[in-house]
Amino acid sequence: MKDLKYLAAFSIPLMAFLGLYLKGYWVWATPIFAFVCIPILELIFPLDNTNLDSEDTEKRVRQKLFDWLLYLNLPVVYGLLIYALYLVAQVPLESYESIGLMVSLGIVLGVNGINVGHELGHRQSSNERFVGKALLLPSFYMHFYIEHNYGHHLHAATPEDPATARYNQSVYSFWFTSTIRQYFNAWRIQKQLLKNNNQRFFSFKNDMLWYTVFQLTYLFVVYLIFGASGLIFALVAGIVGFLLLETVNYIEHYGLMRLPTKSGRYERVKEIHSWNSNHVIGRIVLYELTRHSDHHYRANKKYQILDCHEESPQMPFGYPTSMVISLIPPLWFQIMNKRVPKEMILS
Repeated sequence: MKDLKYLAAFSIPLMAFLGLYLKGYWVWATPIFAFVCIPILELIFPLDNTNLDSEDTEKRVRQKLFDWLLYLNLPVVYGLLIYALYLVAQVPLESYESIGLMVSLGIVLGVNGINVGHELGHRQSSNERFVGKALLLPSFYMHFYIEHNYGHHLHAATPEDPATARYNQSVYSFWFTSTIRQYFNAWRIQKQLLKNNNQRFFSFKNDMLWYTVFQLTYLFVVYLIFGASGLIFALVAGIVGFLLLETVNYIEHYGLMRLPTKSGRYERVKEIHSWNSNHVIGRIVLYELTRHSDHHYRANKKYQILDCHEESPQMPFGYPTSMVISLIPPLWFQIMNKRVPKEMILS
């Protein structure tokens, strides 16, 4: 039964559904739950830095339950999205209700969409990768699959990586630098992949072209069915979704830089180049994303068997709490700057 704890990840879509169904001030239930209730719970529950033994690890890898808990996000995310678009197009809503619903759906698109898409994007099965990319689509972040797998995991914790926040960089500055650089990096990587396979730019193998077509088609279909109000809703919810991801990116590697070696290359990625968090609630709701150090150490490990490395820099709070704090840069710098190892700070 303890393996069913990851069902708690669906508490955020549940809050969003309540907001859609009850409307009124309930539309704000999701952001309040995600960024007020969960941080409070993280302060109450004790940390858990235990790791599985080899026998339990093998058992968990074989259990399909953990995979199906990821797959279930596909109908949940798209079901809520269609329901929300229908309401916006058919039901008169107050301005505060529309804004609340856009924020709520954006949180779902970020947590249960992009986050799960990220996990599935590391799988070897083409079917799982397909589901992962489908979960990235409503946030207009399908390029994330290419940049993250072929760029970020290679360049993490270096100035070359757009998804690594520099020391003393605010989250608001990071939103711009990361989103823009990641997008153009994805195109650069795609062109190199085509070149390596002797493929031309206008080729069926150009995934970035396909991603562009799919995302524009998605918006066009939304406009045809749900009108201008539906289109605006889909655009804003998608933006909220990918800004949520970028806020997570911000806290995952903030200030941590790999040192250059004598050869001019950077040292290999180690457990010390990502911030780790053992706060239980955030771990469960985010499918162990908070054990990010181990994810970078071995990117092919499934979420349910990720380990805690004691040598990894530890966040004083869970990821949801840290995301809230990051939105107040002076407070974030005061808390986090003294925790960044001085030798990692590049001038």
